[in-house]
Amino acid sequence: METSAIIFDAPGKLSMRTTALTAMGDGDVLVEIHYSGISTGTEKLLWSGNMPSFPGMGYPLVPGYESIGRIIDAGPEYQQRIGEWVFVPGANCYRDARGLFGGAARNVILASARAMPIDEKLAEQGILYALAATALHAISRGELPQLIIGHGILGRLLARLTIAAGAPPPVVWETNSTRQSGAVGYHVIHPQDDDRHDYGRVYDVSGDASSINDFIGRLAKGGELVLAGFYSKPIGFDFAPAFQREARIRVAAEWQPDDLHSVHALIETGALDLSGLISRIEPASHAHTAYPEAFENPDCLKMVLDWRNCA
Repeated sequence: METSAIIFDAPGKLSMRTTALTAMGDGDVLVEIHYSGISTGTEKLLWSGNMPSFPGMGYPLVPGYESIGRIIDAGPEYQQRIGEWVFVPGANCYRDARGLFGGAARNVILASARAMPIDEKLAEQGILYALAATALHAISRGELPQLIIGHGILGRLLARLTIAAGAPPPVVWETNSTRQSGAVGYHVIHPQDDDRHDYGRVYDVSGDASSINDFIGRLAKGGELVLAGFYSKPIGFDFAPAFQREARIRVAAEWQPDDLHSVHALIETGALDLSGLISRIEPASHAHTAYPEAFENPDCLKMVLDWRNCA
């Protein structure tokens, strides 16, 4: 079996081409992808060549861990699932490319347990499940944020989840004026317009390792700084300010299956709204321009690829 897939051959170099799929096992399903998202965090690091080494890392590689589509075939154990609309958190099913992420393809094969049924009415918004689960994982390991640094898509989801949990609306910092709009129930300000230095919980999703000192300086005594972004450069900070505040620093890692199911429940009940977060949809055949646009244009909040007319 073969499929069209987006393949990163090297940093800054991609192509859309046909690649062979591994054989489907008894416990697998075959999903025809309709939409996939472009991550401006981890995938941008793959594109730039700055991604730290991880098991399975290397080129050529199929990116993508935010995909949705329909199950069109399944192993003998899961034939009853054919026709389901599912979220796909990536796949490792390629003979000629690595599948560290693996969701940016027309067809993917993965274990049935990893293909999560979601409401088809969400359409392209369904690709946001992974980011929403990432945000939920960050806050589920500690107290809810009072200050969020960065009003990208992850910052917006953190703010929405905080409000959905019944907590006071957080303050959100954003230095890019074009990203200061779009807040729902909370305020977005420039850091220079905030003179508060007693935040109990600060969540950073900017990925800016050079500003950690500034973030610590905004904490109350005993406050916590949560690093919820992804950082390609070493993180360092001056000890004295952290010592004076008895600061706690926590790293939020990737989401777990329980986070995905919790997000699903929030979306199903209407507690979490995914609208207004996707800024561009491009045909998958335009991947060679869509990826640089997603990575380099700050006005592009979230780029989604449409695979429906791709062979």
